[in-house]
Amino acid sequence: MMVKLLLVPLFLFLTSLTGVCPRRPRDIGVKTGEMVALHCPDTRYNHSYTRLFWTSYTTKKMDLTSNMSSAEQSQMGILVHKTSLVILNASVNHEGNYSCSLGNASSQFWFRLTVYTSQRKYEEGNMYSETCYTQKSCSLNCPDKNIPAENTPDITSNGITWHKEGESLPETIYFQKVEKNDHGVYTCTRSYLHHGQIYKMTFTVKLDVKLNKECKKSAVITSPRKSVVQVDLGSTVVIDCEAVTCSALDDVIWLIGKSFVEKNNSFPVFYNITQENNTEQIHMTASLVIKKVSDEDISKNYTCKLNSDQVLIVTLSPKPRPSHISLAVGVVGMVVVMVVSVVIYVKFKIDIVLFLRDTLGCHRSTSDGKGYDAFLMYYKSDTNAGLNAYDRNWLRSVLEEKYGYSLCLYDRDVLPGKAVAEAVLDCIEQSRAVVLVPASPDPGPGSGLLSVIHAALVERQTRLVFIKTETTEMSRSGSLPEALQLLGEAGDCVTWKGISSTPPSSSFWKQLRYYLPAPQHAQKQRLLSQTI
Repeated sequence: MMVKLLLVPLFLFLTSLTGVCPRRPRDIGVKTGEMVALHCPDTRYNHSYTRLFWTSYTTKKMDLTSNMSSAEQSQMGILVHKTSLVILNASVNHEGNYSCSLGNASSQFWFRLTVYTSQRKYEEGNMYSETCYTQKSCSLNCPDKNIPAENTPDITSNGITWHKEGESLPETIYFQKVEKNDHGVYTCTRSYLHHGQIYKMTFTVKLDVKLNKECKKSAVITSPRKSVVQVDLGSTVVIDCEAVTCSALDDVIWLIGKSFVEKNNSFPVFYNITQENNTEQIHMTASLVIKKVSDEDISKNYTCKLNSDQVLIVTLSPKPRPSHISLAVGVVGMVVVMVVSVVIYVKFKIDIVLFLRDTLGCHRSTSDGKGYDAFLMYYKSDTNAGLNAYDRNWLRSVLEEKYGYSLCLYDRDVLPGKAVAEAVLDCIEQSRAVVLVPASPDPGPGSGLLSVIHAALVERQTRLVFIKTETTEMSRSGSLPEALQLLGEAGDCVTWKGISSTPPSSSFWKQLRYYLPAPQHAQKQRLLSQTI
């Protein structure tokens, strides 16, 4: 349990380095029986040479562009044209997810279409707002969101109609002088003609009428009257002075001491102005830019001014440098973290690898054409040193049934009548690893093939796991056959300790699985279950 708690922050750290994050779909709502258009925002689309793919994930996954004729699109109630997907008459069958791409899954754009059967729920999620001010002119515009593109073939606009609480209104809503009673909910309907049939799109616009109050002052600086800005020497600094004014004739200026600052951006110190207009006021921002802060710049005062009583005074202050003690503490902390991380990894390396492999699926997965994960081959051992029949069956069943390994067994998977050496070499060729298991008595093809196996393993660079027993470790190396000694030196060794190695949670199974490659069959099953 302690190992898993240590692994979680490690995994989060690795994930933060990759920077992988999922792309959220664009939510679009439509009322049942109405038209809606989805527009792919992929700017790389070339009308002449590039083909764009639309895919539907509603009742089932369906490619809406490949080999689909105009008649089939018409039967589905859709029209695909370049970067647009038009649903002519939306129903609950059209509700779901859609994607568009240029064929590369990493550049897919997603849409989530919701089809509302209730007018009230549709208006709650698709209400547009407009604001007008009393005694001033104002016009309402019918939203143009999710409407067909102008160049969509066989679809032409049939005009706009307005309604307010059941009352018909002109096609264009214009108020010469807005009154308070003009507020309310307005409905506009866009009509389109397609193959002699009219399709509609309805939008709801809520008009909010506010009182038009005259500004009490000609201009006001909204930034604090005094400010101290900390800067680094040699860096570029931008200081914003924000103001609200009622007249476009008012201007915000910057001064250094008593000297005016120019707007010319070729100077080392300059300023520029941006403004945003609404019905009542003008919001202005005057940005002072110092390209490279020097000691001389820090000693000066900077003033933003609108008029004699509207000023902002700014002074610069160098940022405090970090002390050597803080730097030393930080370095020591980083070293300690690195040392602890290395110690944890060295001590729990096997547990970390198995956790990442089993829980998070982090392992190398390649298509090598192999049919088996491992080939179990038994070699003859002393009468009291090898695994008996029960232990060998337990070894096979745990690997296959609990951990999902696909094993090649000589007595089960080799067809009779084939030469022994050729059959063994075929099993090695089809397996990703070879596991040598001591047995007493020897049930396999015989230990005489060990020299042939050693040559084959060296030639193919096959992964080898050599299982020993405690008796084998205690014996002298000279008592083992030469081929067996060479195989033991070429591969990774795991020790079978009898009854204590039987439980799947023992260190024997952890070491054996660590040296073996991840089971490909179990990975395919996991991917299949995630897909379903």
